[in-house]
Order: sequence, then structure tokens, then C-alpha cells
Amino acid sequence: MYFENTNLENLTADQELLVSIMKKHGLECDGGWDYERMTFDKRFDTREGRYYLRVFAYAISGDVGAHDAILTLMKPVLGKYYYPHGVEYGDDEVYPAHLVKKCEEILKKVKLELDQFSIEPTNKNNFEPVNAR
Repeated sequence: MYFENTNLENLTADQELLVSIMKKHGLECDGGWDYERMTFDKRFDTREGRYYLRVFAYAISGDVGAHDAILTLMKPVLGKYYYPHGVEYGDDEVYPAHLVKKCEEILKKVKLELDQFSIEPTNKNNFEPVNAR
């Protein structure tokens, strides 16, 4: 399930700033990175199952491994975890209303905090991921 109208999509910021803000709101990147991408996750264990709120980001400059990247955020998503296959994001998944509401609250807080740093959306036409071909 993709979250629409969060105003997070296409925001660009320094990697360390994003890591700090995301971590403050429970979204961590424990191993969910390579040299040009990061995935910020928050896990929810509910009686309906295990779910992950995910915010994907890609580097438009710098190197994630060197902690000097400038990252652009993508549309946040909520997925349900199935053992042993992984996380499914399909429209046919059922997402508990209380969980969707909690995720929307978290994303709103992240956006408000990013606003304090005057983070602006990028023009997607001017940038490509670092190793885009």
C-alpha cells in the first residue's frame, strides 16, 4: 500500500540529516542500503500479522557507504511480511485501519521535521540516481 499525498516523495536532503530524523521516528536502516540506495523501515507486530512501513531513498550524489550522499525520498509504502517469502505490498493485502493511521501519523511527523530544515522537492527531470544508465 503506497501512501499518497505525504509530500515526502522527491524531497532531497543530506544522508546524515535523513538518518537522524528517520531514526527519531522509529524508521531505521539496519542493513537496508547499498552504495546508491537506502531503505528506512519500521516494523509493526500486530495481532493481524507483521507489517513494515518503508521509505525508500536513492542517492543523487555522493556515496551512501561513505555517509556523504544526498538522497531523494520515494513514495512511502506499507507491506505485510510473509515467512519465508518476504514483504508483499500488493493492493489485495488487508491493512488494519489502526496501523494505517499510525503510519500516516509517523510520516506526517517526519515531513514536519524535514520542513524545519527547508527541505524542498527536487525536480526529477534534473537528477538521476548516481549509477543510472
